[in-house]
Amino acid sequence: MTTASGDNAARALHLDLYRMMTRIRAFEEAALYESGRGNVYGPLHACIGQEAIPAGLAPLLRPTDYVTSTHRGHGHALAKGADPQGMMAELFGRADGICRGKGGSQHIADFSVGMLGANGIVGAGYGIAAGAALRIRQAGRDDVSVVFFGDGAMARGTLHEVANICVLWKLPVLFVCEHNGFAQWVPSSENLCTDAVAGLMAGYGMPSRQVDGTDALAMHGCAAGFIADMRAGGGPAFIDARANRFHGHNSMDAQAYRSRDDVSRLRAEADPLALFRAATAAAGVLAAADMDPLDAAAEAEMRAAAEAALAGPWPDPADAWEDILAPRKAHAHG
Repeated sequence: MTTASGDNAARALHLDLYRMMTRIRAFEEAALYESGRGNVYGPLHACIGQEAIPAGLAPLLRPTDYVTSTHRGHGHALAKGADPQGMMAELFGRADGICRGKGGSQHIADFSVGMLGANGIVGAGYGIAAGAALRIRQAGRDDVSVVFFGDGAMARGTLHEVANICVLWKLPVLFVCEHNGFAQWVPSSENLCTDAVAGLMAGYGMPSRQVDGTDALAMHGCAAGFIADMRAGGGPAFIDARANRFHGHNSMDAQAYRSRDDVSRLRAEADPLALFRAATAAAGVLAAADMDPLDAAAEAEMRAAAEAALAGPWPDPADAWEDILAPRKAHAHG
């Protein structure tokens, strides 16, 4: 029998999941709009269609946990608690950006919330996440390290080196493959020998599961068990999260490799936000009246973030050489 407190907890979780998804969607839509106006420098990699993956993990992560990301990392940063105004200012190259305007879209990082950075190098997050997890173990903490990557990065040799050492040393790394079927502009099948990528990691003795990455609740439930085990001293785990990328590889991609009809079908059939709204309404957990205000709030939040970012200061050219090298340490002699 479900208790009133259980109903309230379920409702609160559903609200949290939908709030995060709609914030990610609104941020990406605002960023794409500003990119079209010439206010974002360099290509923009939008995660629209994949919002349920980071949103599902967000309620499970602490500020002291770590996340490493990809070039498609805005959703990961928001889910980890990064400030959207600072993120937007970073996209615009402004001095009040989260990295002082020096990182841009592909290198957003905020160590204060455990966001160790997006990265323009495919598969670069594996080793960083493992190093962070090793630090967790050495410090005797029960935190976890999460590495997000795409299926196009499954063929990188570093994945297999890191997976091996994580299992050997029982490092608390959650590997999350955002499996959208593409490696940049080509189908992942052209550089992967199998579509069953969870089986590859299971071969290392790593607990692995495939999950519907368009279902935030399924993502949450899958990750919750793995993360709980890690906090109790368990080793790594792998999630193959199947979702879809509604936009191209980046804002400059004309998507000649698929038709507009294909994208329209995906939007109609596999939109994580629409699926969540329908499922929660059918289950009687949330109604449109609960979710519509969250949509409006997210749009207003991200519109305000963009307006504030556009009004922000440009970096001082004199600061161009700051933050390039780590401070030199004095060494004792004699």
